[in-house]
Order: sequence, then C-alpha cells, then structure tokens
Amino acid sequence: MRTLHDAMVSIVSVMNRPQRDEAMVRKAGIALDRALFPLLVGIERLGPIGVVELADRIGRDYTTVSRQVAKLEGLGLIQRQESTHDRRLREAIVTRQGKAMTDAVDIAREKMGRMIFAEWDTRDFEDLVRLMRRFATDLEAVDIDRA
Repeated sequence: MRTLHDAMVSIVSVMNRPQRDEAMVRKAGIALDRALFPLLVGIERLGPIGVVELADRIGRDYTTVSRQVAKLEGLGLIQRQESTHDRRLREAIVTRQGKAMTDAVDIAREKMGRMIFAEWDTRDFEDLVRLMRRFATDLEAVDIDRA
C-alpha cells in the first residue's frame, strides 16, 4: 500500500503543478486564467454541480471557488441553474462556449498523453485505464470513517 500511495502522491503532485495547467491552456490555444482552468474542466466533467461540492472535490476553499465560478459565469463559460434535487441550491453547468474550450483542452491532453504513453503496449495502456477506473470507483465508494 505504501508503494501505491507514493505513486499516487507523485501523480497528484505532477497534475497539481500550476505550470501543467498553464501548458495545457497554452497548447489548447485558449485564453483562460490558470486558476479557472480546473474549475471549468470540473464543471464540464461533473456538472451540474454545486459550488460546495466542487470546492470539496478540488480541495479549495468554498469562498474562493464561489468567486471563481462567478468569474466563469461572467465570461459566459458556465451558467448556474436551480438544482433539480434541492431548490435552495444553484448548480453550475458548462455553456456551449465553455464546452468548446474544454474540447480544445481534451485535444491538447490527448496529444500530451500520446507522448507519455508512446512506448507503452496497447494492452498495458488498456489495463491501466481499466484498473484506474476500477480504483477510482472503489475509492469514491469507500466510507473512510468505517475503514
């Protein structure tokens, strides 16, 4: 478990580097503040999503995320709507303009990923994806208070 944890810390450390987000935005050919980039992608992947849940998922303070979501809304990249589950909550969803931006990011990510996995066998890559999906699903499902 220690080796797995060390590998996950390394992966998360690399993925959380501001330089990575800046490079991704640059390679995607979009103009977006680096701090807003992970929020836009998170809203596109997880939306509709409330600000509290989004802040929790990305490990940032709620008030900071709330301000940044307002900026994304002001840029026309997301919109907020009433929650279908709880009318007291407002959830963020990506707009057509925001989706075009995340699509450009996906293309840039695909190019970067192809470089990373260029020397991998197709079977190894497919196994990694399958096992990472399984790990992510199980990780999200575990009750840490009972572990």
